[in-house]
Amino acid sequence: MPRRVCARSRRRRVAGGFGATLDAVRVRAGRFFVAAALGASGFGCASVPLPSPAVVAEAKAAATYSGSLRVSLSGPQFRGRTRVLIGFRRPDAVRIEIPGPTGPRLVAVTKDGALTAVFPGDRAIFQGRATAAELESLLGVGLLPEELIDLLVGVPSPRLRSYEARWSPTLPRQITAVLPDGTRLRARVDEAETGLELQAEAFAAPRHEDFRAVDAAEARRLWGGR
Repeated sequence: MPRRVCARSRRRRVAGGFGATLDAVRVRAGRFFVAAALGASGFGCASVPLPSPAVVAEAKAAATYSGSLRVSLSGPQFRGRTRVLIGFRRPDAVRIEIPGPTGPRLVAVTKDGALTAVFPGDRAIFQGRATAAELESLLGVGLLPEELIDLLVGVPSPRLRSYEARWSPTLPRQITAVLPDGTRLRARVDEAETGLELQAEAFAAPRHEDFRAVDAAEARRLWGGR
């Protein structure tokens, strides 16, 4: 099935940035991800202009990203919606936070092939490999960290079944994608910026001394209720 790409301009200035610690993330921006964008052989929608090649190239070249998204998933692993905060630093460092009423329900980080998910309120931790299968089991999004990073800045994986994005002047703002397992992902990017100075500490898991270890099924239940 050919990938569809649409674009829409919407001017909005983003302030703040993805901080070096969990508190900095929450206080300065509160941003998230899971997203998509423009493929090299993009198909356009006649009613919506595509971003210029220069905009696409600049987004694709972004080394860092911080964003706040509203995400919904409908698939075999998950069915629901949540606000999510996301940041990345290439080549494979990703931080995903799902906020709760009194603090983060989940903070998941990937780096150097490792995946760690901490559940502060439940004093629980999941540790595994940052593979598409592990991310699907934990989050319902069966993509590699590198694929997730690329999707946020306009480079959808060829493994996607379908893809559509509407663009702001600089980045994708509204994304619909069907993932390899058939899960439908919809994301609205409320805020996003690139080119931030993100230190390694931003992608370290929160402190988790004496937290109990859980498997992927229990980890999924802790944040997703299933």
